[in-house]
Amino acid sequence: MAQCVQSVQEFVQDSFVPMVAVLCSDEAERVTRKNNLNFAELLRPFCRLTSEGHIRDPNNQVQVVKNLRICVNNVSTSPNTASAALNPAQRRLLNEVVLSCQSPEGAATNVITAGHYDLNFSDQSLKASLPWYSAWRETLLDVSSSNNYTATTPWFETYRENFLHSMPASEHEFLNHYLACLLVVSSSEAVPVEQFLKLSQEQHRIQHSGDYTNPKWFIPNTLKYYVLLHDVNEGNEQRADTVYEDMKQRYGSQGCYLLKVNSRTLSAEDDEQIPDPWSQYLHRNNLHNQDTLDEVAPTENSPAVENNISAAEEDAHHPTDNADEVSTSLDCHPLQLDTVSTEGSLHALSAVNAQPKKSPRDPEGLVGGGGAGSHGACLTLNDHDHIRQFIQEFTFRGLLPHIEKNIRQLNDQLVSRKGLSRSLFTATKKWFGGGKAPEKSISEPKSTCGLLYPPEAPELQIRKMADLCFLVQHYELAYNCYHTAKKDFLSDQAMLYAAGALEMAAVAAFLQAGAPRPYPAHYMDTAIQTYRDVCKNMVLAERCALFSAEILKSQGKYSEAAALLIKMTSEDSDLRSALLLEQAGHCFINMRNPMVRKFAFHMILAGHRFSKAGQRRHALRCYCQAMQVYKERGWSLAEDHINFTIGRQSFTLRQPENAVTAFREILTNDSRQTATQQGAFLREYLYVYKSVIGGNEVSLPELPLPCIHSSATRVYFGHERRLAEGEKQAATHVSLDQEYDQDSAAMWCHLEEQLVASANRGINPANFQPTQCCLNSQTDNLRYPQAVVEEPIIVEVVFRNPLKVPLALSNLSLLWRFTEEGVSPSEETAEESAITNEETLAQGQMTQKDDIVTTEVIPDFPMSPEETKTARLRLLPHRTGQLNIVGVVYNLAEAADGETAPNTEGQQTLELMVVRGRQELKIQGPRLNVTKEDKMEVRHGPDHRLDPVITPPMPLMEVFFLQFPTALLCGEIRKAYVEFCNVSCVALRGLRVVSTHPDFFTFGSQTSSPLTPLSPTSAENCSAYKTKAAPCQPGSVASETLVSPKEFSRPSGVMEIPIEGGTLQPGESIQLPLWLRGPDQEGVHEINFLFYYESTEKGNKISHRVLRHSVFICASRSLSVQASACRSSVPSHHSMEDKGSGGTLVFIDVENINTSEAGVREFHIVQVSSSSRHWRLHKCINPAKDKDCKLTSRERAKLCFRATRCKPPQATSDAVGKYTFTDLNLGNEQIISSCTPCGDFFFRGCPTPDPVASAGISSRSRSHGPPVDAASDITNIVKKCNELDLNLIVIWKAYVVEDNKQLILEGQLHVALQTIGKEASSLTPKEEAQEMVLLKFKSELPPPVALPSAEMSQLIKTNLHYPETYTHPFVKESLCVVPVTLSLSNCSLAQVDVIIELRQKSTSPECAEVHSSFTWVGQTQYKLQLKPQEVLCLTLQACFLQAGVYNLNTPRVFAKPAQQGAMCETSQQTASPALIIINNA
Repeated sequence: MAQCVQSVQEFVQDSFVPMVAVLCSDEAERVTRKNNLNFAELLRPFCRLTSEGHIRDPNNQVQVVKNLRICVNNVSTSPNTASAALNPAQRRLLNEVVLSCQSPEGAATNVITAGHYDLNFSDQSLKASLPWYSAWRETLLDVSSSNNYTATTPWFETYRENFLHSMPASEHEFLNHYLACLLVVSSSEAVPVEQFLKLSQEQHRIQHSGDYTNPKWFIPNTLKYYVLLHDVNEGNEQRADTVYEDMKQRYGSQGCYLLKVNSRTLSAEDDEQIPDPWSQYLHRNNLHNQDTLDEVAPTENSPAVENNISAAEEDAHHPTDNADEVSTSLDCHPLQLDTVSTEGSLHALSAVNAQPKKSPRDPEGLVGGGGAGSHGACLTLNDHDHIRQFIQEFTFRGLLPHIEKNIRQLNDQLVSRKGLSRSLFTATKKWFGGGKAPEKSISEPKSTCGLLYPPEAPELQIRKMADLCFLVQHYELAYNCYHTAKKDFLSDQAMLYAAGALEMAAVAAFLQAGAPRPYPAHYMDTAIQTYRDVCKNMVLAERCALFSAEILKSQGKYSEAAALLIKMTSEDSDLRSALLLEQAGHCFINMRNPMVRKFAFHMILAGHRFSKAGQRRHALRCYCQAMQVYKERGWSLAEDHINFTIGRQSFTLRQPENAVTAFREILTNDSRQTATQQGAFLREYLYVYKSVIGGNEVSLPELPLPCIHSSATRVYFGHERRLAEGEKQAATHVSLDQEYDQDSAAMWCHLEEQLVASANRGINPANFQPTQCCLNSQTDNLRYPQAVVEEPIIVEVVFRNPLKVPLALSNLSLLWRFTEEGVSPSEETAEESAITNEETLAQGQMTQKDDIVTTEVIPDFPMSPEETKTARLRLLPHRTGQLNIVGVVYNLAEAADGETAPNTEGQQTLELMVVRGRQELKIQGPRLNVTKEDKMEVRHGPDHRLDPVITPPMPLMEVFFLQFPTALLCGEIRKAYVEFCNVSCVALRGLRVVSTHPDFFTFGSQTSSPLTPLSPTSAENCSAYKTKAAPCQPGSVASETLVSPKEFSRPSGVMEIPIEGGTLQPGESIQLPLWLRGPDQEGVHEINFLFYYESTEKGNKISHRVLRHSVFICASRSLSVQASACRSSVPSHHSMEDKGSGGTLVFIDVENINTSEAGVREFHIVQVSSSSRHWRLHKCINPAKDKDCKLTSRERAKLCFRATRCKPPQATSDAVGKYTFTDLNLGNEQIISSCTPCGDFFFRGCPTPDPVASAGISSRSRSHGPPVDAASDITNIVKKCNELDLNLIVIWKAYVVEDNKQLILEGQLHVALQTIGKEASSLTPKEEAQEMVLLKFKSELPPPVALPSAEMSQLIKTNLHYPETYTHPFVKESLCVVPVTLSLSNCSLAQVDVIIELRQKSTSPECAEVHSSFTWVGQTQYKLQLKPQEVLCLTLQACFLQAGVYNLNTPRVFAKPAQQGAMCETSQQTASPALIIINNA
């Protein structure tokens, strides 16, 4: 139970005190009325004695009486009989005292620490502080010994006190019967003694005439105490003293008293502050006085009457004068939560609140007598002391001796009747009536509580003596008497008397000093059960339970106390049940191991009963306290019920803000309620919210629905692109429909860096920031984004409907705040200078400051149940400055189910259920993780995606593509057109483009651009290549063109787009041709373009703008080209054009690998071109006929060409590093390969060495001095020997049938022949997975560096010159000697040591047999040194013994670079067989 102000002993003692009656003469009443008090009220604050009293018990032992209080009441003869239940007036009294005692709002909260809970006990506490306690049986704190854990409940103590005082006197006990009577007469009476006589006779008549059942008197010989009241201001003090002396003579000095009051006048000493001790007693007393006023109240329906007492509550004014309305409010209680709420469930409450009535039982009207004046106005502090002294005199000299005398008399009577040898407490029935049965009620059997004893019955005498002893704190004697009486009552089956004796015996046993015996709790349990079940008297049972619970609580037996209190709840009194359930809850929280959930559960039950009793404030408080336990612990259904009740009670109590808060909790949490219940919650919330707003819509409150996923908010800057117009295909750029990809963003950033570096002479500025058109949670939002004036800002907000009912949002728009440029955000005036659209949005206006920012409004935005939906809201800024997007504003309503309202009133209700509110967009930035503090704490950086800076106008470009393909053959050349439009009011310049695939497209070189048709229509049937008529003739020599790579190559990959004048004016557009080449690898390729442009105006915050375009190209297989080269073995005199250096044969294998996917019928190879700085294609060897090469599916053709070295370039700076393009056309048209687009794609597709480095090498090769690099790098020398550096361009046409039309496609494939003897392909080889290599733990010695033999064997080129046939007369001369010339050509750029070995060292017998008839004569071994590229001829002699065919190619040639000493020489490759025919003459 809750902590009480009094101790249990004090509480029980004050519940049973000696009762004293008061009879006043009219004049005496007039004297006391000057102070707005009657005589009983005048004495009430002074009725507690400050000093100890003493009495002697029958054994003549002195008993000390401490802290005694007496109760003084006016004599009331109203027929207030004892009943088994409280009458309606008493019920109303108790309701009002509980209602008037509330928890103070704003007072310091009383915190209870129970387990892992911190529970706040105050009227406004709505939260709990710690997380859910997962293990209930672990680590519960032992808080029972602390004083910090209990919360006081003053309303319960007030109820208990008033309940005990309002109990009527009953026949079975004498504790609340009057022991004495004060007869008060004023000294101003003519004959005061006569007045005393009259009052004495009146008292005797009331007690003994039998006409009055009330009041009840303790003993027949009631103590009469005579009080002479003297008004100091009006009366004669000497006369008063005279009368008092007479009284002492007449009644004895111990039976009378002179009380002097009213020592000051009302007018005098007004400024003196006299304390008013009466105020705390009077309100209760005035409520008691209603007992006589409300006897006419109905008694047959006591619960209804109790529930109807809510009329006295100042905040819930139910009309009580209309019986129909009362019954309606009871039959369908506004706070019943059993049924699903309907739409109009709160309308009745609002109607009640709208017409407050003055309560007929207003406490102000109940103040006794004198109106609004203060109490005791004529009394001084001395008068207070006089009254206090009078009470002390009366008690010590009158009352206590009177009680002591009666105890002795009762004891003497009992002892004398039983005999001296017998105990006082045995065989009483033998002396007081023997075995006679006492009188019985006619209507009730003996075993019920209706049994009545005559007043002189010995059982009642024992009980009377016990009560007297109890009143004067002689608890041991009282216990013995109660115990004896209990046995007698039980033997007579007088259950009501027995229960009373049991109850008081238990209390007396508890109150005994030193506690000689334990508290007999079973006595109390038996008494309660008897009162409730046998006697059907809930009033006495409740009193008994209140005492027992307090006693159990004081002994720490909280569990037993809680069980007792819960047992006392019933349906006959909601107020009693609510208070007892609340106390039971406090018992659970105060146990040694606090039972927090039981506490919360019983607080809920108490709150429900409080609401049924009309105690709405107490109900709200109980629910709020229980909420602390259930909140945020997964008890969602319990939370919903509590929040819903809190919301309703708060609304009824005119606390709409609290109601809105509670209803918000129901809607924002993920509810597990049914859709019907959620709909009811939503309607309640909308109605409460509507009533809160009222007419004040200037500042919009926050709405809980729908939920906004703030971090998913995306912001897009820039206009929405135009879609394709006819054949025009717009650049994709950035849109909100695209998903953000981190890798893609990094790729675009890298491309932009290339563009900015190109525009800034190859250097990126230090303050470079990549352009971000679309901001989301993954982008870098640490800086303020920059938006351009007159360009829209689109904010995508993600809404989620957590409910199972649809929502209807309307008039949805953004809420913003704008600061003009020039006002610093840090200034104090920033808030004042900021312009916002909240006011206009709150009033629902559509014109929302459009001169600053145009705000788009979405008229309807419906949301299905549990749907997540995005809304794109637009703003169009018209001024420069700082824009802050604060939140969203919208109307919220429950979506209609499609059913129309039944009547006009229902339609009006639906219209009212639309509320306007806002939600703020609060985005939490990324967590910081840089400094040590960041890592130790949770810190978040800023996120400025909703705070754009509006900058001055910038150019805005749109790009359109015409005739842009989606599918190409590998290597196919296609011509498209691109259109650039300046759609802004600012000119643009510096147009550039960069791509992830720079080899995919070209705008052409500037020299060739004018030669191409500029419009798509004129170029429809033209070839993409530049051609000229040149019929192919057999054996014709290729045409040559010298081209500088500077005209084509783009070292950084950034292309400047050639536009006339370099600028594009506002509104202008330009079309440019664009050549495309299909990727060399088949498959789908994503190709990204990034266009760059700047404003012609300098000094803008935005330095440049970019435009993205992504395209997907599907590449299909076309041709596969394999090429290889070998040195020609033709003797030099056969090819005089080689100038002695010999020629090279180039073999090209072309295979059609197309799978006819694109409808390709056949390919024609129309031309083979070459490009190199050192070599060129000279003539075509095969095919020799005048026709191109045709390939159908999977066919292969073999082409053979002769390649020769280029003529040495002239010694001019222009010629250095130029490429020689040669064209060998196989058809009637020659394609100029050195022009756009063929040359462009060649330079983009083939890796070209640095022209400066190449020029240096060629210049060194011309000088015959030893090259420095060659001396140091032997490998390089060898490689140079075999270098070819010949790039082949195979140009083809494909005939395609598409939609019954024949199309001609054209394209080119590139093959780079780098080395003689090594095959090259146009297809890039597929990477094979690397094989696993065994892990080696021991480091092996590195192998000796060895040059590859294949490359070393190409150092020397050999040729044998001899006659094909030779005729010799063998008959005449047996030896035939034929001269043979061996020519040696040094192919390298270094000196070479050569060894020529003519002797055969063959070991195989076949070789010996072949060469047996032929031998070399003369010198058989030569050692020579050849200078770089030197040609040397040796004359040899071959000797034949007989005619035949011989292979002269047997000399073995060994060569090594001159600088290489230690390495072994390498045998040079032998050429094809050199056959000679020897004829016999």
